[in-house]
Amino acid sequence: MKINSAILTSANLNFSDSGIEFDHISIDSRSLQNGNATLFFCLKGQNNDAHIFIESLIEKGVQHFVVEYIPANVAGKAHFCVVENTTNALQNLAKAYKNQFQIETIGITGSNGKTIVKEWLNFLLSPDFSVVRSPKSFNSQVGVPLSIFGINENHTLGIFEAGISLKGEMQKLAEIIQPNIGIFTHLGNAHQEGFTTVEEKIIEKCQLFKDSEIVILEKNDWIEKHITAPTFTWSFEDTKANIFVLNKVKNNLKTTLEIQFKDETFKVSLPFTDDISIENAITCISTLLYLKTDISVIKERVSKLYNIEIRLQAKKGINNCLLIDDSFSSDYQSLKIALDFLEQQKLHQKKTIILSDIFQSGLNVKELYSNVIKLLQQNNITQIITIGETIGNYFQDLPHVISFANTNAFLQQFNTDSFNNETILIKGARSFNFDEIVVLLEEKVHETVLEINLDALTSNYNFYKKRLKNSTKIMVMVKAFGYGNGGYEIAKQLAHLKTDYLGVAFADEGIALRKAGITTPIMVLNPEISSYKSMIAYHLEPEMYNISGLTSFIDLAKEKNLNAYPIHLKIDTGMHRLGFEEENVSELISLLQHNNFVKVASIFSHLAATDNLDFKDFTLQQIQLFESISNQISTTLNIQPIRHILNTSGIFNFSEYQYEMVRLGIGIYGVGNSEDEQNSLQNVSTLKSIISQIRTVEANDSIGYSRKFMVKKEMRIATIPIGYADGIRRAWGNEKGFVSINNQEATILGNVCMDMLMVDVTHINCNERDEVIIFGENPHVTEIAKVCQTIPYEILTSISQRVKRIFYKN
Repeated sequence: MKINSAILTSANLNFSDSGIEFDHISIDSRSLQNGNATLFFCLKGQNNDAHIFIESLIEKGVQHFVVEYIPANVAGKAHFCVVENTTNALQNLAKAYKNQFQIETIGITGSNGKTIVKEWLNFLLSPDFSVVRSPKSFNSQVGVPLSIFGINENHTLGIFEAGISLKGEMQKLAEIIQPNIGIFTHLGNAHQEGFTTVEEKIIEKCQLFKDSEIVILEKNDWIEKHITAPTFTWSFEDTKANIFVLNKVKNNLKTTLEIQFKDETFKVSLPFTDDISIENAITCISTLLYLKTDISVIKERVSKLYNIEIRLQAKKGINNCLLIDDSFSSDYQSLKIALDFLEQQKLHQKKTIILSDIFQSGLNVKELYSNVIKLLQQNNITQIITIGETIGNYFQDLPHVISFANTNAFLQQFNTDSFNNETILIKGARSFNFDEIVVLLEEKVHETVLEINLDALTSNYNFYKKRLKNSTKIMVMVKAFGYGNGGYEIAKQLAHLKTDYLGVAFADEGIALRKAGITTPIMVLNPEISSYKSMIAYHLEPEMYNISGLTSFIDLAKEKNLNAYPIHLKIDTGMHRLGFEEENVSELISLLQHNNFVKVASIFSHLAATDNLDFKDFTLQQIQLFESISNQISTTLNIQPIRHILNTSGIFNFSEYQYEMVRLGIGIYGVGNSEDEQNSLQNVSTLKSIISQIRTVEANDSIGYSRKFMVKKEMRIATIPIGYADGIRRAWGNEKGFVSINNQEATILGNVCMDMLMVDVTHINCNERDEVIIFGENPHVTEIAKVCQTIPYEILTSISQRVKRIFYKN
């Protein structure tokens, strides 16, 4: 990518210096790829303003910024182009950049299936075209422009997806993508909250196709009436469609389709049996037929379609390593994204990459690998392992590089025990079978996993942030192993989001985060006097809730000759758990006056009933008492500490009392305390397992311990390798609870065992080793908690440490 003065001028972006050229467009101040060849767009949203990072970016060498205003502290220190809206400016630059190229473009929209169809079309069409495509799920108002900058003069086909959530968004994306061919995938309920009706959403999505030569979709009169371009349709039912599927036969994990197109009938074999994959595959087949691809070629290529893993995943590896699994793609754009994720999630300073030959860059090989080497150097990669004949030739003279001709050679020759205490990015094209490397290096645990969606966590964080003033700080509670989700991995993401404080229960939790490289201020809510020395050693900030504890800490601070060590005063306003009561305040003030060894960083209290508005008067009494006591302490000591009293439900129900900081807990993990709050949150945690065995049980037999379930008629029973030792409550068994298998509910029969449970799959088409959802979207932890007469906190925090955690971003 090269952005020169001519392109900038056509996008109405002008800088005082002429002859400038950029090879990197950035919106992320944290990326290690930022430098003197970067053009940085300071995006400004309701709760985020990148202008505040300009000074730190200048220190990294960035000299050119597109801004909405010039902060006083950086005036004259760099080159600025001031615009009314930086997001619009980014989009305008993408349009100007794309207009340089004569390239066929496919634009894909729909509610579901966009990314799968894009990736499959890339696989199917790459032998015939030099393809550039959206990396991962880059389909937003910002993601689409960033995708466009991946085009170069050697590409002959672009495949870009477009996602919207509000009216008026698609026109902007249509002007950037300018698709010759449009594809409308499955229509579902995703992002429906931004539209008053489904038809309104359809009309908005169809804006993508206003200038297209053709639109490919499943025949649907309701959608087609809003498409102004010609259509090319397929159908299982309507013979008027251009492509008619005469027959569909599922057998042995494969599906055979009999397809009629024009005067020809042919069969194709798909390596899938689920309906969504079949529909997405037919959309791809329709695209190839429209492009006049020979039917024999279609049959051969479609039979090789594969499951797409579009998520970057962080997994625990052997020898205390952290694995970043991106083992199904290898192109230049997605490499840049993976390296940013590596930096966000790194557990160790040592960073290793295992990298295959890179395909579909559109660049000549020498220029491609020169850029890749520069990229790895910018990201301070400690060790590089290359796999492939081509990449090894270009990396052979670099230090700290080990090269292998193919994956088998690596698996046979490399001593995996040499990986220790490092973060390893595994990134390779699918043909290199890097999933075998992941299996080799991944910590061995059983097949039940808890998946944590870091994108959903970020979305929930921003949901609460929108209810706050820009000046209000946020402390996020990561105690109890991040509410059962994971400790340092969650903390890494929160540090990436610039969270002001992290909250833990005990010192050892904070110490573990420090050892994992977390530098964000950490408050310890239940400090034990015996842990004070360790807390000081690891720069942890203790909560003080009684005179004896405070006196002991001050004595230790004197002994160590500390100066203004931060502490946090807990006030009991009615929770009656921990905290200084009103009658202790005078003694507390006396102890802190004329004391330079500690400083009061914050004063806070805990509200008892913000989730129940029936107790609103009590909550307001607590707030009033907190106001009085915190003012008394601040005035007498002549200090201005941070004050905080709102928890998650407090942010939602009493945001006018946010003071200088709030404490965000269960909400960020996707659990609200009311229906309205819950509907605004995304599910973060999905507990998954597999079917170990399926058996047929006859009438009058029984299932499980104590014969709690008696079989009345023949049933198919599936055994799932998860039980109460993993955190599944026994109260969820005996037909009260269920799991989801192939999107259908399977009732839990009999008692939940220590390591297993049994479910009814009589009505479900499933096989051994099929995926099982224990909780996630359905059932949700709130539903489980209700049946078990407990709270979602207990369900989440009960998940055993023996259950592997996988963290991912889409």
